[in-house]
Amino acid sequence: MRYDLIVVGGSFAGLSAAIQAARARRNVLVIDAGQPRNRFAEHSHGFLGQDGRAPDAILDDARRQLLAYPTASVFSGRADRAMAAGSDDFEVTIGGGETFGAARLVLATGVRDILPDVPGLAEQWGKTVLHCPYCHGYEVSGGPLGALATGPMSMHQAQLIADWGDVTLFGNGLLEPDAEQMAVLDKCKVRFEPTIVTELQEDGSGGLIVHLNDSRRAGVRAMFTAPRNTMASPLAEQLGCGFTDGFMGPVITVDERQQTTVPGVYAAGDAARAMHNIAFAVAGGAFAGVCAHQSMVFG
Repeated sequence: MRYDLIVVGGSFAGLSAAIQAARARRNVLVIDAGQPRNRFAEHSHGFLGQDGRAPDAILDDARRQLLAYPTASVFSGRADRAMAAGSDDFEVTIGGGETFGAARLVLATGVRDILPDVPGLAEQWGKTVLHCPYCHGYEVSGGPLGALATGPMSMHQAQLIADWGDVTLFGNGLLEPDAEQMAVLDKCKVRFEPTIVTELQEDGSGGLIVHLNDSRRAGVRAMFTAPRNTMASPLAEQLGCGFTDGFMGPVITVDERQQTTVPGVYAAGDAARAMHNIAFAVAGGAFAGVCAHQSMVFG
Protein backbone atom coordinates (compact mmCIF):
# COMPACT_ATOMS: atom_id res chain seq x y z
CA MET A 1 0.00 0.00 0.00
CA ARG A 2 1.21 3.50 -0.79
CA TYR A 3 1.05 6.48 1.61
CA ASP A 4 1.83 10.15 1.39
CA LEU A 5 4.11 9.84 4.39
CA ILE A 6 5.67 6.98 6.31
CA VAL A 7 7.05 7.74 9.76
CA VAL A 8 9.44 5.12 11.11
CA GLY A 9 9.40 5.25 14.89
CA GLY A 10 6.29 5.77 16.98
CA SER A 11 7.64 7.54 20.04
CA PHE A 12 7.51 11.26 20.80
CA ALA A 13 9.14 12.59 17.62
CA GLY A 14 7.45 10.14 15.29
CA LEU A 15 3.91 10.59 16.59
CA SER A 16 4.38 14.35 16.61
CA ALA A 17 5.41 14.28 12.93
CA ALA A 18 2.55 11.97 11.99
CA ILE A 19 -0.19 14.06 13.56
CA GLN A 20 0.88 17.10 11.51
CA ALA A 21 0.48 15.14 8.29
CA ALA A 22 -2.81 13.61 9.44
CA ARG A 23 -4.17 17.07 10.21
CA ALA A 24 -3.23 18.04 6.66
CA ARG A 25 -5.50 15.14 5.56
CA ARG A 26 -2.60 13.17 4.15
CA ASN A 27 -2.41 9.39 4.37
CA VAL A 28 0.25 8.67 6.97
CA LEU A 29 1.58 5.39 8.33
CA VAL A 30 3.60 5.05 11.53
CA ILE A 31 5.74 1.92 11.77
CA ASP A 32 6.70 1.30 15.38
CA ALA A 33 8.74 -1.48 16.99
CA GLY A 34 7.49 -0.56 20.48
CA GLN A 35 10.95 0.09 21.99
CA PRO A 36 11.05 3.77 23.01
CA ARG A 37 14.38 4.84 24.44
CA ASN A 38 12.88 6.05 27.73
CA ARG A 39 11.02 2.80 28.43
CA PHE A 40 13.33 2.26 31.43
CA ALA A 41 12.10 5.40 33.20
CA GLU A 42 9.01 5.28 35.41
CA HIS A 43 8.23 8.98 35.05
CA SER A 44 8.85 11.79 32.61
CA HIS A 45 9.72 15.27 33.80
CA GLY A 46 10.16 18.71 32.29
CA PHE A 47 7.66 18.15 29.45
CA LEU A 48 5.13 20.95 29.68
CA GLY A 49 1.68 19.76 30.75
CA GLN A 50 2.84 16.17 31.30
CA ASP A 51 5.29 16.53 34.18
CA GLY A 52 5.50 13.42 36.32
CA ARG A 53 3.49 11.12 34.03
CA ALA A 54 4.72 7.73 32.90
CA PRO A 55 6.21 7.92 29.38
CA ASP A 56 4.13 4.98 28.12
CA ALA A 57 0.93 6.68 29.34
CA ILE A 58 1.81 9.83 27.39
CA LEU A 59 2.52 7.75 24.28
CA ASP A 60 -0.74 5.80 24.69
CA ASP A 61 -2.68 9.07 24.68
CA ALA A 62 -0.70 10.34 21.69
CA ARG A 63 -1.41 7.20 19.63
CA ARG A 64 -5.10 7.38 20.48
CA GLN A 65 -5.24 11.01 19.44
CA LEU A 66 -3.40 10.28 16.18
CA LEU A 67 -5.68 7.40 15.28
CA ALA A 68 -8.73 9.62 15.70
CA TYR A 69 -7.76 11.02 12.28
CA PRO A 70 -9.15 8.77 9.52
CA THR A 71 -6.08 9.07 7.31
CA ALA A 72 -3.65 7.87 10.01
CA SER A 73 -2.65 4.32 10.85
CA VAL A 74 -0.05 2.60 13.03
CA PHE A 75 1.69 -0.67 12.17
CA SER A 76 3.37 -2.60 14.99
CA GLY A 77 6.62 -4.04 13.73
CA ARG A 78 10.25 -3.32 13.01
CA ALA A 79 11.26 -1.68 9.75
CA ASP A 80 14.29 -3.60 8.50
CA ARG A 81 14.98 -1.99 5.14
CA ALA A 82 14.36 1.28 3.33
CA MET A 83 15.20 2.33 -0.19
CA ALA A 84 14.56 5.16 -2.60
CA ALA A 85 12.80 3.95 -5.74
CA GLY A 86 12.59 7.50 -7.14
CA SER A 87 12.57 11.14 -6.08
CA ASP A 88 9.03 10.81 -4.71
CA ASP A 89 8.97 7.08 -4.15
CA PHE A 90 10.34 5.35 -1.07
CA GLU A 91 9.85 1.78 0.09
CA VAL A 92 10.04 0.47 3.65
CA THR A 93 10.11 -3.27 4.35
CA ILE A 94 9.28 -4.77 7.72
CA GLY A 95 10.63 -7.96 9.25
CA GLY A 96 7.89 -10.16 7.87
CA GLY A 97 8.66 -9.05 4.33
CA GLU A 98 5.70 -6.72 3.81
CA THR A 99 6.60 -3.53 1.93
CA PHE A 100 4.99 -0.10 2.16
CA GLY A 101 5.53 2.83 -0.19
CA ALA A 102 5.38 6.58 0.38
CA ALA A 103 6.22 9.88 -1.25
CA ARG A 104 8.07 11.06 1.89
CA LEU A 105 9.77 9.49 4.89
CA VAL A 106 10.36 10.75 8.40
CA LEU A 107 12.98 8.81 10.35
CA ALA A 108 12.28 9.01 14.07
CA THR A 109 14.14 5.82 14.86
CA GLY A 110 16.00 7.02 17.94
CA VAL A 111 19.31 5.85 19.35
CA ARG A 112 20.54 2.94 21.43
CA ASP A 113 22.49 3.66 24.62
CA ILE A 114 25.80 1.84 25.06
CA LEU A 115 26.17 1.80 28.83
CA PRO A 116 29.45 1.71 30.76
CA ASP A 117 30.48 -1.85 31.56
CA VAL A 118 30.07 -1.68 35.32
CA PRO A 119 28.30 -4.54 37.14
CA GLY A 120 24.92 -3.44 38.48
CA LEU A 121 24.72 -0.32 36.33
CA ALA A 122 22.41 -1.62 33.61
CA GLU A 123 19.91 -2.88 36.20
CA GLN A 124 19.56 0.65 37.59
CA TRP A 125 19.42 2.48 34.24
CA GLY A 126 16.52 4.91 34.26
CA LYS A 127 16.06 4.51 38.02
CA THR A 128 19.12 5.62 39.97
CA VAL A 129 21.56 5.63 37.04
CA LEU A 130 20.61 8.59 34.87
CA HIS A 131 21.93 10.70 32.00
CA CYS A 132 19.86 13.92 31.95
CA PRO A 133 19.70 16.20 35.01
CA TYR A 134 16.95 18.26 33.39
CA CYS A 135 14.81 15.11 33.10
CA HIS A 136 15.53 13.57 36.51
CA GLY A 137 17.81 15.83 38.54
CA TYR A 138 15.14 17.52 40.66
CA GLU A 139 13.89 14.19 42.01
CA VAL A 140 17.33 13.18 43.32
CA SER A 141 18.59 16.64 44.27
CA GLY A 142 19.84 17.94 47.58
CA GLY A 143 22.23 15.15 48.50
CA PRO A 144 25.32 13.29 47.32
CA LEU A 145 25.36 12.59 43.59
CA GLY A 146 27.84 10.79 41.38
CA ALA A 147 29.05 11.34 37.84
CA LEU A 148 30.65 8.30 36.23
CA ALA A 149 33.22 9.26 33.62
CA THR A 150 32.92 7.88 30.11
CA GLY A 151 35.24 10.43 28.46
CA PRO A 152 36.30 14.09 28.46
CA MET A 153 32.68 15.35 28.27
CA SER A 154 32.12 13.92 31.76
CA MET A 155 33.92 16.96 33.16
CA HIS A 156 31.15 19.20 31.82
CA GLN A 157 28.46 16.80 33.02
CA ALA A 158 29.83 16.88 36.57
CA GLN A 159 30.00 20.69 36.55
CA LEU A 160 26.39 20.88 35.40
CA ILE A 161 25.07 18.35 37.91
CA ALA A 162 26.61 20.36 40.74
CA ASP A 163 23.55 22.60 40.60
CA TRP A 164 21.49 19.64 41.86
CA GLY A 165 23.68 18.32 44.69
CA ASP A 166 27.12 17.52 46.10
CA VAL A 167 28.89 15.80 43.21
CA THR A 168 31.71 13.31 43.10
CA LEU A 169 33.18 12.71 39.66
CA PHE A 170 34.33 9.10 39.45
CA GLY A 171 37.17 9.02 36.92
CA ASN A 172 36.92 5.22 36.67
CA GLY A 173 40.36 5.02 35.07
CA LEU A 174 39.17 7.01 32.04
CA LEU A 175 39.69 10.58 33.20
CA GLU A 176 42.70 12.29 34.76
CA PRO A 177 42.04 16.03 35.15
CA ASP A 178 45.06 18.30 34.88
CA ALA A 179 45.69 21.18 37.27
CA GLU A 180 43.54 23.60 35.30
CA GLN A 181 40.65 21.13 35.12
CA MET A 182 40.94 20.37 38.83
CA ALA A 183 40.66 24.10 39.53
CA VAL A 184 37.44 24.17 37.50
CA LEU A 185 36.07 21.22 39.49
CA ASP A 186 37.08 22.85 42.77
CA LYS A 187 35.27 26.04 41.77
CA CYS A 188 32.07 24.01 41.27
CA LYS A 189 32.77 22.08 44.52
CA VAL A 190 33.00 18.82 42.58
CA ARG A 191 35.18 16.18 44.21
CA PHE A 192 37.29 13.92 41.99
CA GLU A 193 37.69 10.21 42.72
CA PRO A 194 40.19 8.55 40.35
CA THR A 195 39.62 4.99 41.53
CA ILE A 196 37.92 2.47 39.26
CA VAL A 197 34.27 1.69 40.06
CA THR A 198 33.81 -2.08 40.31
CA GLU A 199 30.08 -2.31 41.06
CA LEU A 200 26.92 -0.33 41.71
CA GLN A 201 24.49 -1.75 44.23
CA GLU A 202 21.11 -0.67 45.62
CA ASP A 203 21.40 0.56 49.17
CA GLY A 204 17.90 -0.49 50.21
CA SER A 205 16.62 3.08 50.61
CA GLY A 206 16.42 4.26 47.04
CA GLY A 207 20.08 5.17 46.56
CA LEU A 208 23.27 3.48 45.41
CA ILE A 209 26.40 2.04 46.97
CA VAL A 210 29.42 2.67 44.77
CA HIS A 211 32.06 -0.05 45.17
CA LEU A 212 35.65 0.95 44.36
CA ASN A 213 38.48 -1.39 43.48
CA ASP A 214 40.45 -0.48 46.63
CA SER A 215 37.58 -1.90 48.75
CA ARG A 216 36.20 1.52 49.67
CA ARG A 217 32.53 2.35 49.26
CA ALA A 218 30.64 5.56 48.66
CA GLY A 219 26.93 6.32 48.89
CA VAL A 220 25.07 8.47 46.36
CA ARG A 221 21.41 9.20 45.71
CA ALA A 222 21.97 8.70 42.00
CA MET A 223 24.75 8.23 39.48
CA PHE A 224 24.77 10.27 36.29
CA THR A 225 26.68 9.10 33.25
CA ALA A 226 26.90 9.89 29.54
CA PRO A 227 26.57 6.67 27.54
CA ARG A 228 27.73 6.43 23.98
CA ASN A 229 24.89 6.36 21.44
CA THR A 230 24.50 4.38 18.26
CA MET A 231 21.69 4.41 15.73
CA ALA A 232 18.83 2.16 16.83
CA SER A 233 17.98 1.46 13.17
CA PRO A 234 20.05 0.95 9.99
CA LEU A 235 17.53 2.78 7.76
CA ALA A 236 19.32 6.12 7.57
CA GLU A 237 22.54 4.43 6.50
CA GLN A 238 20.70 2.25 3.97
CA LEU A 239 19.16 5.34 2.41
CA GLY A 240 22.53 7.06 2.18
CA CYS A 241 21.83 9.81 4.72
CA GLY A 242 24.77 11.80 6.03
CA PHE A 243 25.79 11.82 9.68
CA THR A 244 27.26 14.42 12.03
CA ASP A 245 29.30 13.74 15.17
CA GLY A 246 27.25 14.54 18.26
CA PHE A 247 28.19 14.77 21.94
CA MET A 248 27.68 11.06 22.56
CA GLY A 249 27.69 9.58 19.07
CA PRO A 250 26.63 10.20 15.47
CA VAL A 251 23.35 11.91 14.60
CA ILE A 252 21.58 12.07 11.25
CA THR A 253 22.48 15.31 9.48
CA VAL A 254 19.44 17.52 8.85
CA ASP A 255 19.02 21.00 7.41
CA GLU A 256 17.00 23.90 8.80
CA ARG A 257 13.79 22.12 7.71
CA GLN A 258 14.65 18.72 9.23
CA GLN A 259 15.45 17.23 5.81
CA THR A 260 18.36 14.81 5.64
CA THR A 261 20.97 14.82 2.91
CA VAL A 262 18.59 12.60 0.92
CA PRO A 263 15.78 14.71 -0.63
CA GLY A 264 12.36 13.59 0.58
CA VAL A 265 13.74 11.96 3.73
CA TYR A 266 13.30 13.87 6.99
CA ALA A 267 14.54 12.99 10.48
CA ALA A 268 13.70 14.07 14.02
CA GLY A 269 14.16 13.08 17.63
CA ASP A 270 17.25 11.68 19.33
CA ALA A 271 18.57 10.20 16.07
CA ALA A 272 18.76 13.67 14.53
CA ARG A 273 19.74 15.89 17.44
CA ALA A 274 22.74 15.92 19.78
CA MET A 275 20.68 17.23 22.73
CA HIS A 276 18.10 14.70 23.89
CA ASN A 277 14.86 15.61 25.62
CA ILE A 278 11.17 14.78 25.09
CA ALA A 279 10.25 18.39 24.43
CA PHE A 280 13.01 18.68 21.83
CA ALA A 281 11.85 15.45 20.20
CA VAL A 282 8.23 16.60 20.00
CA ALA A 283 9.26 19.98 18.55
CA GLY A 284 11.57 18.41 15.98
CA GLY A 285 8.95 15.85 15.01
CA ALA A 286 6.26 18.46 14.55
CA PHE A 287 8.53 20.52 12.30
CA ALA A 288 9.60 17.46 10.29
CA GLY A 289 5.95 16.57 9.70
CA VAL A 290 5.08 20.10 8.62
CA CYS A 291 8.08 20.39 6.30
CA ALA A 292 7.49 16.95 4.77
CA HIS A 293 3.90 17.97 4.01
CA GLN A 294 4.92 21.32 2.55
CA SER A 295 7.45 19.63 0.30
CA MET A 296 4.61 17.58 -1.22
CA VAL A 297 2.65 20.77 -1.88
CA PHE A 298 5.43 23.03 -3.15
CA GLY A 299 7.91 20.46 -4.44
